Formats: sequence, structure tokens, C-alpha cells
Amino acid sequence: MPSLKSRLLYHVVKYQLAKLARRQLTLPEYRLAREAAAERMFRMPGGVAVETAEVGACRGEWLRPASQQGSGMVLYLHGGAYTGGSCITHRAVAARLSLAARHRVFNLAYRLAPEHPFPAALDDALMAYHGLQAAHPGALIALAGDSAGGGLALSLAIRLREQGILPPAALALMSPWTDLAQGNKTHTTKAALDPYFPTRERLSIAARHYAGATLLTHPLVSPQYAQLHGLSPTLIHVGEREALLDDSLLLVQRLKALGSPASVKVFPGMWHVWQMLGGHMREADQSVQELGGFLCEHLSVSGAK
Repeated sequence: MPSLKSRLLYHVVKYQLAKLARRQLTLPEYRLAREAAAERMFRMPGGVAVETAEVGACRGEWLRPASQQGSGMVLYLHGGAYTGGSCITHRAVAARLSLAARHRVFNLAYRLAPEHPFPAALDDALMAYHGLQAAHPGALIALAGDSAGGGLALSLAIRLREQGILPPAALALMSPWTDLAQGNKTHTTKAALDPYFPTRERLSIAARHYAGATLLTHPLVSPQYAQLHGLSPTLIHVGEREALLDDSLLLVQRLKALGSPASVKVFPGMWHVWQMLGGHMREADQSVQELGGFLCEHLSVSGAK
């Protein structure tokens, strides 16, 4: 049963996001507002060093836990519907994941749409992955991401498979956006419950901005429609109260049907990427701990350098 604190925070988040939507900000204003809100609301944990860096000609930042073990690492791809989000908005959740995984995390600042439509974000993720491989030969690399970043992590894993490149050790995903065509039932049936996507409009606009001239069902835009065989072990956490619930459930069904190891956990009463509120409520901390443990397990396999 959801905690009392989570039930209260659900209504706070829903109110604050509705209030932000009523301001009708331009996209640059919206991005700045989300960064300011993140710095107020999302607690940075102690025991994590933050270092601005460039990997594979892509900007980002290293998050290094004091409890770091081994040479493995996590490439983190933030959410924001491909049109927003940044290292600032997702620094706290990525830092908590680094602590839980006991491995360093590279928080990538990939290019955003509509200024940079598909495949810019995917190209950046691929360059960063190559950069990590080149700078740390033999080290294991896992992928993590939330919302659009979760979908982007899947698209990256598919592209790596297609190119015959050493795959990631694992994927840990929070509420991934995998169907930009919005063909899944919960895009409509769960909308009234979802603080982030109470109507289809925001997702529709963001999808058009990101895809540009590319079909929304292109397998690297919407990985739900991709050939999903031969992918790395994947763990997905998703909330019961979110429009993207089916994006996770159907994806895992298709991954498993094609022999890719995958599992999904649905958290009762939770909303889209509730993990951002780590340090505020136990459900967020529990999810991050479980995802981090999954990453740690796959980054600490016997024989890893």
C-alpha cells in the first residue's frame, strides 16, 4: 500500500505541474523553470562527487559515489520528452542511482528537440558510449534512463546490436517512453491520473518535435516497434498511475517473447518517474535501491576489469 507521504506528494506534484502548465511558458522558459524547480525539490544525496566532463565530444557530468567499486560505469540518459531535461534536472536521481549501484555514472547532456530532432539525441548517446569504451577499455558499461531517456537507452542498445558493438551490461529503466505514436491504451485510460501527461497534447507535441520528418513508429524513435531480440538484461520500474504504463508492460512482453531477458515491476499508487523524489518518500528510495542493485550485479560480474 502506498505510504501516506507518497499520497500527499502525489497531489503536490499534480498541483505544481498543473500550475506550471497554466503559465503557458515558451519552451526555453519551461526548461529554465524545470531546472529551478529541480534545484528546490530534488535533494542531492551526500557522498557523491560531481565533475563536469566531456566524453566522446559530448558534454555531461560524472557522478562518483564514495563507495565506488570496480571499473564499471553507467551511462545515464535523462527524461524530459526529448524537448527538455538536463544534467541539472536529473542530477539528484542519477546521483542516488550511482550510490545504489556503487558505480560511477556519466549523466549525458544530449541535444534536445526541436532544435535538434532525431537522430541527434541518439547520435550523442552513441558517441558517448564509444567515448566511454575508448577511455576505459575493458570496463563494463550499463545504461539507465527515465521517460524519454529510457526509450533512448533502448534505442541505443538496438543500434549497438545492429552495428555489432559490444552491448551494455544491463539496462535499468524508469517509466520509459517507448511508443511515441501513442498507440497504447493507457495513454488515454490513465491520463486523468498522470500528473505529467493529463492529456495527450504534451506527448503529441514533443513526439512531433523529436521525430521531425521521421515516422513516429520508426523502431529507433519508438523502440516498442523494433526487433527486440538479442538485447541485454533489462529491468523496468513503472508506476500504476501513469499514461506510459503500457509502454513498459508491452515492451517487456515483446522483449521476453523474443528471448531478451527482461522484467517489469509496477509500483501501486506511483506516478511518472516518482524516483525523482528520492530522499522524500520510501517508494522512491526503494525503487532506486532495487534498480541500483540490479546494475551493480551486472557491472560486478566475475572477470570484469
